[in-house]
Amino acid sequence: MTSARGSRRARKHRLFCRYEVEIMKKTLVLIAVAVPTGIAVGAVDAVFGRVLLYLGAVRDAHTAWFLPFLGLIGALMAWAYKRYGAGCENGMGMVFEAGHAEREAIPLRLVPFVICATWLTHLFGGSAGREGVAVQLGAAISHRIGGWLRDAESQRIMLIAGIAAGFSGLFGTPFAATAFAMEVLTAGKLEHRALLPAAVAALCASTTAGLLGLEKFSFPLAAAPEWSAELALELTALGIVFGLTGAAFAFCLKRAKKLAQNRLKNPVLRALVMGVALSAVLYLLYRGRYCGLGTNLINASLAGEPIYAWDWALKLALTVLTLSAGFQGGEVTPLFSIGASLGAALAGLLGLSAAFCAALGYAAVFGSATNTLLAPALIGAEVFGWAAAPHFFAVCALSYAVNGGRSIYSGQK
Repeated sequence: MTSARGSRRARKHRLFCRYEVEIMKKTLVLIAVAVPTGIAVGAVDAVFGRVLLYLGAVRDAHTAWFLPFLGLIGALMAWAYKRYGAGCENGMGMVFEAGHAEREAIPLRLVPFVICATWLTHLFGGSAGREGVAVQLGAAISHRIGGWLRDAESQRIMLIAGIAAGFSGLFGTPFAATAFAMEVLTAGKLEHRALLPAAVAALCASTTAGLLGLEKFSFPLAAAPEWSAELALELTALGIVFGLTGAAFAFCLKRAKKLAQNRLKNPVLRALVMGVALSAVLYLLYRGRYCGLGTNLINASLAGEPIYAWDWALKLALTVLTLSAGFQGGEVTPLFSIGASLGAALAGLLGLSAAFCAALGYAAVFGSATNTLLAPALIGAEVFGWAAAPHFFAVCALSYAVNGGRSIYSGQK
């Protein structure tokens, strides 16, 4: 009897060891594949990001020349998508479908379409971001590479690694990018098996993009306030406000897209009509103050320069309208801008420094709108300094708790 039990234990131990060895082999293969994936994605990110910044500078110097043609360019983009890139206009949807095993492949033609469309959106004054492009190109490249792997789990892990690489290459924040990729596909679930491949891909992408001249945005805070009961109450208030703002953005974006598609069913006509209206509004509101990424608002908020109390609301509304019209880009950098300008506006009411409140809003509104927890806290620490990491985690946790489960990503489960 004792001998039989010992034999069974030995057999179980051998099976367990064999399983562990297989897991280690698979992880090493995925890490090896993640290296060239990260390098490739980082290189594309660098080209995309540097050209985008150049086009934004050209637009800012000649706003009156470009804004009047926003509607026409939007119609041309919508026609090109309809004629040559059917389905690619919903690139983020493809990424989530692939992540949930509802799609076998992400077409590589998505990459040039979304890159060129985003460049045009920004050159002609649309209020949009750039993260959507980075995530889509990272996912498309990594999913194609992952297709060479045999099992579905490895392909999913490589998709997550590609998302991390795309985000990290563009923003230069590998820790936040890894967390974002691991938690964005399914709310409340962390894809822990993808940790090492995603981290390696993110580090390779960030390093490659940096070597190719794409600079990381950083603004180290002078000092974080010391903890006290009063500060805890202030951070609680900020967390709730930022959380509701991110949720409002996600809600408005979903409703605006649905309304625009129902009222103007033809995507070419929709982009033309809404683009013409947008160009007029964007010019009349301080001659293009709310065009592009919104980095002007971020810089002003962090530097303590004058910020209108309504800057955040107008940036929110115009970004929602730009994206619901069918223009390409993303939401994350405008969310940074919305959060930073809102934080700066609230700083005086709470007696806190504008830079500190702007930094908290930068991270927390992004977290609320994307329905993520770790990524916003980590991006706050990576961009503004690790000394304030506890403050970022506290505010981002509150924002995440009050957002009602809303997300800008309709494919998130």
